[in-house]
Amino acid sequence: MNRLVIATLSFALAACSKGPAATPDQAGSLAPVELPTDHPVLTPLPDPEMNGGHAGRAPRRISVAQLKASIITVTGKQWTQIDNLASSLGQADYALTVSDATEPNLVFAKFLDDGAREVCLSVARDDLARAQEVRVLWPDVPGTGRDFTLLDDATIQKNLLTLSVRFWGSPLDTAELTDWTATFKKLATRAKTINRPEQAWGSICVAMMTDPRFITY
Repeated sequence: MNRLVIATLSFALAACSKGPAATPDQAGSLAPVELPTDHPVLTPLPDPEMNGGHAGRAPRRISVAQLKASIITVTGKQWTQIDNLASSLGQADYALTVSDATEPNLVFAKFLDDGAREVCLSVARDDLARAQEVRVLWPDVPGTGRDFTLLDDATIQKNLLTLSVRFWGSPLDTAELTDWTATFKKLATRAKTINRPEQAWGSICVAMMTDPRFITY
């Protein structure tokens, strides 16, 4: 009986592995691309199975120095504790470690969340007193109003797109834009309820600064 089962399975597997014979027109082949003689040498991409599932290189977390520069670039302010926390964030001290640690970890995420809140809410408070053309977090919102629940979707989305390009170098896609718009409306409502208008766009800043797109490349 066992031999019959094995024979049957073997036959079935053999049948499944065979397809109709390919004609010369159907035979699959990849013709090599002829590059110009002066073209730079190309390094083949690694096999995804040998590279953590990535067709190219795996994402890397930015270093402390890069984080420091990035925060200043996008907000104009600096996280006051970044130098004090540099070793905890992964910066080499050249006593115990001689190379920067750039692996994502919970310690980095926790401290970055603290830093983002400090920087973003400070910038948002400053923006409340700034003219539209020099605001950092809501440059596309006209007027000097503090009740952001009154903004229409078009204005919210225009400003969100500006911020996403500033923080990540690329705009939110359509689906994300819809989700972020809904989130902003909830934040604006809460900010109005507690009379802390800076928290509306300040919280969006925190979310974008702690997003993987801000801290990886």
